[in-house]
Amino acid sequence: MPDLIKLHDQAWATKGQAHNDQRKRKTDLQDVMTRPFDCPDLIVLNPRRFQDNRGWFSETWTQKQMQEAGIVEPLVQDNHSYSTMKGTLRGLHYQRSPRAQHKLVRCSRGTVLDVAVDARLGSPTYGRSYSLELSAANGKQLFIPKGFLHGFQTLEDDCEVQYKCSDYYAPDHEGIVRWDSLGIAWPLTTAPVISDKDRDGADFALWKSPFNLGVPL
Repeated sequence: MPDLIKLHDQAWATKGQAHNDQRKRKTDLQDVMTRPFDCPDLIVLNPRRFQDNRGWFSETWTQKQMQEAGIVEPLVQDNHSYSTMKGTLRGLHYQRSPRAQHKLVRCSRGTVLDVAVDARLGSPTYGRSYSLELSAANGKQLFIPKGFLHGFQTLEDDCEVQYKCSDYYAPDHEGIVRWDSLGIAWPLTTAPVISDKDRDGADFALWKSPFNLGVPL
């Protein structure tokens, strides 16, 4: 006949271990993902780096981790840009519905100032810009949801930026808002290196946003 007290203790031990594992996963997620801005939809990722005598290893992205943070839509395309000169500025870009994109941005070489602008009509932070320094050294990443404009400025020569998107590039749905039409404090010391396409972007004050807070994109 089984020892009922022993079985009861084992069951409680298993349940307790499961609870501790769940709490540890939650703590680990909070360590890796933070929401430091007054707009909680922007998420900063701080992937851990495991160092030894060879250098370091880092798991830079997992779908499971994104889902645990409430981001269930898969990321389907990787983009990679290289900028030769300090002061290169790209943006502010977006894709409108039904091809709007989440973006997960990181800098794998050099240092950039990454900028997101809340473009959702009805949002309490509409028109507000948020910036974060991303670099190969700090390994940080910025998750920018649909409904935001995105751009960045290189802070040194030879920068590479990589980002994942939740939808494919759709040129018929892309748009550009001019980088200097929102009063963003870009740390420029000279005129930016910029494409003609970005230079001809819309003035934010005259632009009609295609995004609305609470309306699915």
